[in-house]
Amino acid sequence: MRTVLLVDMDYFYVACEELRHPEIKGVPAVVGMDPKGGSGRGVVMTCNYEARKFGIRSGMPISMAYRIKPDAIYLPLDYYYYDRISAKVMAAIKPLAGKFEQVSVDEAYMDVSAKIAHASEALEYAMTVQKRVLDDVGIKCSIGIGPNKLIAKMACESAKPAGIKQVKEEEVGEFLKDMEVGKLYGIGEKTAQKLRKLGYSTVGQLSKANMMRMMELFGAFGAEMVRNAKGIDDSAVVENYGIKSIGREFTFDSDTDSGMEIEARIGELGRGVSLEVSKSKKSFKTITLKLRYADFTEHLHSKSIKVTDSPEMLISTAVNLYRQNADRSRKIRKIGVRVSNLVDYSGQKKII
Repeated sequence: MRTVLLVDMDYFYVACEELRHPEIKGVPAVVGMDPKGGSGRGVVMTCNYEARKFGIRSGMPISMAYRIKPDAIYLPLDYYYYDRISAKVMAAIKPLAGKFEQVSVDEAYMDVSAKIAHASEALEYAMTVQKRVLDDVGIKCSIGIGPNKLIAKMACESAKPAGIKQVKEEEVGEFLKDMEVGKLYGIGEKTAQKLRKLGYSTVGQLSKANMMRMMELFGAFGAEMVRNAKGIDDSAVVENYGIKSIGREFTFDSDTDSGMEIEARIGELGRGVSLEVSKSKKSFKTITLKLRYADFTEHLHSKSIKVTDSPEMLISTAVNLYRQNADRSRKIRKIGVRVSNLVDYSGQKKII
């Protein structure tokens, strides 16, 4: 029987800042662009739970956050520092996994099936992982435990902040059945509204939907939704050994058509990718922007350039790909920035 953990760092950027500024613990804190007294451009990248109590959220215009809570602590982004802390976290927990898949700077899947004799031991094992992160790095994490990646992800959402939630295989149906359909992983608000009109207001109801009918209405995603509603996910925890490309992705809290918010996130992803490129001692020739719209259609837009390791070139090219190709009449759910056609590094290091 498979046992998968999803380890997710709580409010990661702010948690990193708390390590070097312990005085901000327990007070509303926001990481993002300079609010400039309420006139600043840009968005909130992340905030702690104290700030969220006032209605501040990730992706919100920084000027709005400032109007809501002008006396909060506003901190600038420091990607190099966050990436160093991320590397410490991943180094701390990777040895505890049978298979390990880092999916973002603050999130990783761990297949621990080979590390425990039975799923009943998973909760105690997750406590060991959580303690390792706190002891070695000094930050808190939430952990979801499930028989597959999908359930581990959704269990982790239930565990926040700083908790552990286990859903055993025999408990999947009960865990999902009364859940509001919009909370099922992969379903945005617009799709949730359509499902409610069709009579599917809970995940349990969606799990009983006719798959062929759902495919007629939603395409291939219709079948995926029904499978997810049943708690079915066969995807493996995959370790990447050979570097063929380097990329990062981000899913918005809610579907958005805000160009300012989207471009800010593209810049964030580009800087993260550039850090990975630098660590890997590579240069790149091709830049790809992924746009996943609210209806889950996905488009890739690529451009090949002269071989470079320039963060500025990476970000400006990715932003231009968005400006030239995005369908502005549709909201976007997820974006990704990736570089490929990698070559061994040559030239002087660039500073972001």
